Amino acid sequence: MTDRAIPEPEHRGGISRRGMLGLVGAAGAVVGAGAGVAGGVVAARSASATTADAASVHPFFGEHQSGITTPVQDHLHFASFDMMARTTREDLIALLQDWSYAASRMTQGLDVSASGAVGGSPEAPPDDTGEALGLPASSLTITFGFGPTLFDGDAGDRYGIAARRPPELERLPAFLGEDLNPDASGGDLCIQACADDPQVAVHAIRNLSRIAFGRARIRWSQLGFGRTSKTTAAQATPRNLFGFKDGTANILADDAAALDAAVWVSGADQPSWMSGGSYLVARKIAMLIESWDRVRLSEQQNIVGRDKAAGAPLSGGDEFARPDLEKTDAAGAAAIPARSHVRLAHPDSNGGVQILRRGYNFVDGNNDLGRLDAGLFFLSFQRSPAQFVTLQRSLSTDAMNEYIRHVGTGIWAVPPGAAQGSYVGAGLFS
Repeated sequence: MTDRAIPEPEHRGGISRRGMLGLVGAAGAVVGAGAGVAGGVVAARSASATTADAASVHPFFGEHQSGITTPVQDHLHFASFDMMARTTREDLIALLQDWSYAASRMTQGLDVSASGAVGGSPEAPPDDTGEALGLPASSLTITFGFGPTLFDGDAGDRYGIAARRPPELERLPAFLGEDLNPDASGGDLCIQACADDPQVAVHAIRNLSRIAFGRARIRWSQLGFGRTSKTTAAQATPRNLFGFKDGTANILADDAAALDAAVWVSGADQPSWMSGGSYLVARKIAMLIESWDRVRLSEQQNIVGRDKAAGAPLSGGDEFARPDLEKTDAAGAAAIPARSHVRLAHPDSNGGVQILRRGYNFVDGNNDLGRLDAGLFFLSFQRSPAQFVTLQRSLSTDAMNEYIRHVGTGIWAVPPGAAQGSYVGAGLFS
């Protein structure tokens, strides 16, 4: 793929003037000011891409944004942004255009602009940070979302879009057992970057943050590794940090009926500009690893509702057997305990409600008590936020709650994919 495959938008001439000023003035300041970006080498695709490299490219443009039903990659860098004070509607539109242009290139393994890391003036900071040179696209997907505060922040209807706010896009209600950190929750905008190489995902967020300089700033971010779900039948079911298979019953990319019913906003939903989009919920869930590791195996299995080795439901069968919520043992007790995670989260216990999950493990070192600061960065996509709220309320009696804490949260409207030559979210402003 050559640079000619992605023409630079007329309004930009590559990176917009404000974006370029940000690159000149910041040149990595965002990284030091809260992006949480680990230094290191990140990815861009070489000109002599192999067939394998080409197979790892997911198109940015399309009916839906990539990074939802795309086969779940192994690594994540998620970032939440707040728009800067005194920015205008035109600033927001230009930022989304600039981000879309850069994302359409990076997902092909290219630099963020035609001049990129080494093709510009030697007397100016490069457009691209350059640690990506020579590496493949690594299945990179970049997904954008709009938070409730973008529509009616503290300054009111700052971008003239309050009337087009999706009625369901509200801050999530409080849930039992939360201990939320407001500095690691919410945000006007979000970017989910997933890739099979962690440095590719970090590179994407790093460069999009630089492009945003002067218009938006990182509010919080999270690195994730080891996916905890799957979206295709070809993928093996992964394990979470409690050692159990996770995401066995997830909605798969080839289940068009389930996706239409549970994931994609339809043309009959409101507002119409969200048709083909979805709603993203992110939850940072701390796992009390040391406490869990002292629980006997039989109790761990009763808490989860599955066999730890095979992943089969405790009602019997293999991993993919449908849990039998009516089955009892010889003593008359439920084979799948009443407070087990599997029972409480199952569609049969929630009026048929399903969501599509794309979570990741995280380990952020150790806390001040010397314990692992680790857990699950939960991500789900659903046609309506009410689906997640229903499930989370059902899990209020989950026996697993003794070993987890919800410490971060956020919800965003994820617009449909961008048409070639347009940008993500264009329908909101039309």
